[in-house]
Amino acid sequence: MRDFSISVDIKAAPQRVWEVLSDGERWHEWTPSVTSVEMLDKSLSVGSRAIIRQPELPPAKFKITALDPGRSFSWASGIPGIVFVHAHHSVEPAPQGARATLRLRFDGLLGGFMGKKMAELNNRYLAMEAAGLKRFSEEGPRDPSVPLEQWNAEAQRAMTAEERR
Repeated sequence: MRDFSISVDIKAAPQRVWEVLSDGERWHEWTPSVTSVEMLDKSLSVGSRAIIRQPELPPAKFKITALDPGRSFSWASGIPGIVFVHAHHSVEPAPQGARATLRLRFDGLLGGFMGKKMAELNNRYLAMEAAGLKRFSEEGPRDPSVPLEQWNAEAQRAMTAEERR
């Protein structure tokens, strides 16, 4: 398993969702899958770099490889030829607001092995990220008195309930 993806419909304008998604240094405010993102180059542009810290993973440096402002960006991280993670995050108009899609792909000699080894964690983190992006985009920042893990778990339950309808 090399490919992972999740899409979520968000009741907010695509521009609002883009503002939340493209502000990497604030990801830790809406998803417990990210401890911090340090942008090494202050603007989001092709070639800009960042260091992401996530629970259960070593810090990773990623580089923006493609950017369509207001719509999508891609990034890559890894060891060339051995294992590389490519991500593509996009926002598009949808009937009730926007649809965000978060994708990961593992490539390289060990890409298939690492993808399979990381499958449960990748799927769990993508679910956290989609739910947090949806809730933050729709409602704004969480009340600081509510722990992030609780806030995000509530968002995941709400997202699952919406999918059942």
